[in-house]
Formats: sequence, structure tokens, C-alpha cells
Amino acid sequence: MSLPQPVPPSWKDLGKSSNDLLGKDYPFHGATLEVKTKTPSDVTFKVAGTRDSKSEIIAGDVEAKYTNRKHGLTFTQTWTTSNILRSQVELENQIAKGLKLDLNTSLLPDKGTKTALINAVYKQSGFHSRAALDVFKGPTFTADTVLGRDGFLLGAETAYNVTEGNITRYAAAVGYSAPEYAVTIHGLNNLNTFSASYYHRVSADVEAGAKAIYDSKSTHGGVALEVGAKAYLDSAAFIKAKINNSGVVALGYTQALRPGVKASFGLALDTQKLNAVSTAGPSHKVGVHFTFDS
Repeated sequence: MSLPQPVPPSWKDLGKSSNDLLGKDYPFHGATLEVKTKTPSDVTFKVAGTRDSKSEIIAGDVEAKYTNRKHGLTFTQTWTTSNILRSQVELENQIAKGLKLDLNTSLLPDKGTKTALINAVYKQSGFHSRAALDVFKGPTFTADTVLGRDGFLLGAETAYNVTEGNITRYAAAVGYSAPEYAVTIHGLNNLNTFSASYYHRVSADVEAGAKAIYDSKSTHGGVALEVGAKAYLDSAAFIKAKINNSGVVALGYTQALRPGVKASFGLALDTQKLNAVSTAGPSHKVGVHFTFDS
């Protein structure tokens, strides 16, 4: 008798371990501050702000989230410095076990611009499927499904323009996931762009990963390659490093200063332009990210 299969990751989370290793905890694009607080009545507030080091523009948002775990209901309201109002209502495991419904809306009062996205997620043993309807864009219907068995993963995604009656995008992916490593291959953009990634937990303190991307429509040709690693210094700190085939080296250091307070520092160096002076701005980048979570 075969063992019950776990719920596989969603389409967007295929290759997540590698993507997180190579993409997160490198805050070299500017300075970011994030403050989170939670009330006894399950209301969470978050205030976040970012100063871009290149444009020097400061952007931020205020978010309030209410969660009713008993009835599987979550309501989130966000107001940004661009005067965009975002709302999200989520309902999980109420209509059927494993089914989650949510409605995402946004409104820009100054221009009257609005969006509405209806999402549905259904998860069962060995099966994870999502569907989304963009009401004001097309409307466009997007669906993806991932099947999993004994660590092997198979996924596909497609987008359909309801008004024009044609498929606007499709993609596929295969992968294998184990407790200590994962390998994923994607065929994206109507199977014109291919990516392969791997993640390996070498030991309890060391992780490594890489990602390669080939775009068949690119005029430059060649394969974009990026490799990186993460090492835990102790229970409260870790360092990360990565390099790509363009010669850009990125370093990241994250330290938990105390419970609920975390600081991250990032540095990116273009090794091919160490002494070059560019009118477009500095070739090297540095940044910092502070998080306060009560």
C-alpha cells in the first residue's frame, strides 16, 4: 500500500528553495524599514518604507490585517504612498476542505484606475491547483496545476483571454524534491524561455544552489548563470554570497539583534567595473533592511 502523498507546492513555488537562496536577504537596492505589531484581537499592523538608492524615491505602505481563524476569514487593507488602496478578502476551508477563495482589489482614486482579481486554490494529497480571473484586464483567466508523487513534480500553467478567445500564455515544469535537495526545470513564456535550478542543503549550517536561464528569443544568446551559498554563523546570524556570469558579486549578512528585531546588510559589486565611472550611476550597490516584529 502506497503512503499518503503530501500536498505539492503551488506553481509559483516550484523551485522556491533555490529562488529564495539566490533572491532573498540581499538588500542592496536601498534602505528598508519594516515594523509589524499584533493585537490580542488578531489584528496585525505593518508599516514598511523603502528608499531606492538609485532614484532616491521613498515609497511606503500601511497595512492592517484581521484574521478570524475559527471561520477561516482574513481581511487585509493596504494604503500606499502612491495613494493606491488595496483590499483582500480570503476564505479558507469553509466551502470545502482544501479550498481557498480570495478577492483582491485595488483603486487609484486620482485616476480612477481599478483592478479586481478573483482567486481560487484547491489542495489535496498529491494535487495543488490554482485559478484566477482578472476582471478588468481582458478579462483574463489563468489556471495552473501541480501534481506530486514520491517527490516527483509535474506542473503546467495557461492563461486565456476571454474576450479574444485565445490562449495568451502557457508554461510547463518538472522537478524532484527531497528533504535535502530539489531540482526544477521550467519552460516559460510559451516554452521560449527555459530555466533549471537546484538547491542542496549540504549540512545543517550550509546551503547551496544555482540557476540557469536560456531565452531562445534573446538576440544575445548564451545562458545566464547564477550560483550562491548560505552559511549559518550561529543561531542568530547567517551570511549569503552569490555571483552571476556577468561578474556581479552579491553579499548579504543578516543578524537577529534581539527577539523580533532583525537587521540585514547587502552589497553588490560589479567586478568588471571596479574602477569605472558611469554617468548612469554607481556600478556598485549597498543597502540595509531593518525589521521590527512584536
